[in-house]
Amino acid sequence: MEEISLAPPRGMRDFYPEDMVLRNRVFDAWRAAAVAHGFEHYDACVVESLALLKRKAGEEVENQVYAFQDKSGRDLALRAEMTPTLARMVAARQGSLQFPVKWFCIAQCFRYERMTKGRKREHYQLNLDIVGEEGVSAEAEVLAAAVGALRRMGVPDEAYRVRLSSRALLSELLAKLGIAERFHAGAFLALDKKGKIPREEIEAIMKEEGLDDEACRKAFDLMDVSSLDEAAAIAGPDSPAVAHLRDLFALLGLYGLGGQVVFDISVVRGLSYYTGVVFEAFDTKGEFRAIFGGGRYDNLLTTVGGKPTPAVGLGFGDVVVGELLKSLGLDRAAARPDLVCVGYMQPEQRDAATRLAAKLRADGRAVDLRLRAQKAKAFFAHAAERGTHAVFLGPDDIARGTARMKDLATRTETEIALA
Repeated sequence: MEEISLAPPRGMRDFYPEDMVLRNRVFDAWRAAAVAHGFEHYDACVVESLALLKRKAGEEVENQVYAFQDKSGRDLALRAEMTPTLARMVAARQGSLQFPVKWFCIAQCFRYERMTKGRKREHYQLNLDIVGEEGVSAEAEVLAAAVGALRRMGVPDEAYRVRLSSRALLSELLAKLGIAERFHAGAFLALDKKGKIPREEIEAIMKEEGLDDEACRKAFDLMDVSSLDEAAAIAGPDSPAVAHLRDLFALLGLYGLGGQVVFDISVVRGLSYYTGVVFEAFDTKGEFRAIFGGGRYDNLLTTVGGKPTPAVGLGFGDVVVGELLKSLGLDRAAARPDLVCVGYMQPEQRDAATRLAAKLRADGRAVDLRLRAQKAKAFFAHAAERGTHAVFLGPDDIARGTARMKDLATRTETEIALA
């Protein structure tokens, strides 16, 4: 028989109980931050129509996803991200929803691509989306929720920065430099590669998109702009994009995020559906890929048949933030759950231990009941690994009708009745 590998498929992950400590830390922070900022929880099928993904990302997406046909010949794919699904769901009920909607989900996504540090072929991702709000309060709210999640994980503010820019501003600046609008999408696609591939390759991409040598030089010069004031000087006093960014930074200051979010004109986001503000968060040491990223995508619903609707979204993956938590020594820092371990010395005490466990569970306590008799040393070694409290029954406890519940942190004991 063919030997079967015990490893997960390439790029996929198993989560043993010890791995779930970190995953739960991340998920709990995501969920708590989203709920604290008023986002409603939703979910969707993990299998999507391949046509929907092509509509949003183009024909080349088929090479980047796990695509297949079902037994009826339908072209399907495992979802690579949640934004197309969100657009489909909102468009399906666009006439009955009360806008703006604030939705979040924690979705498992799959993308067939080359793996690098911080990138797997499957990952979990927090998605935060606000649909139906054209003001910058939507951007501020999703950023506040994402930063709130990092803070709940224990990540110190100095460990990361959110870099923010605007594709609308870049379009204005490119136009001021004499680059026609039809070349802007190509310039965005190329400039998003800055720092990731050599300049010569970026120029080659630009030229494939129709830019000449002079336009390429001007586009690169834009990347040297170091502040919003400098960008504003080029864009002029009547720039709508500059006004939006100034308003957003003022609003972020009210959220207490003035030190966390900085202007960075090099943030472009390669996905073509972004229309305005874009942002990415990176660790300050520069060790990892983006922690989270997103922006405004006001035209996406129309691509799936919906009505024009403003929207802002953010994606926050578990792989990179997991690596960040490990680098900060926060990966094992989850609070130990309030768990009572109940054990017994001899088979004769099994029924009493079972009754006690049932009583404690009925009272709302979480209980790990040992399933066979064991020596006290082995029981308390297990309890120290798993729980916060321990009860170990012996014949004397049964005769007395009471037992001692030990607090494993303080070593204090409390008498409890077995009846």
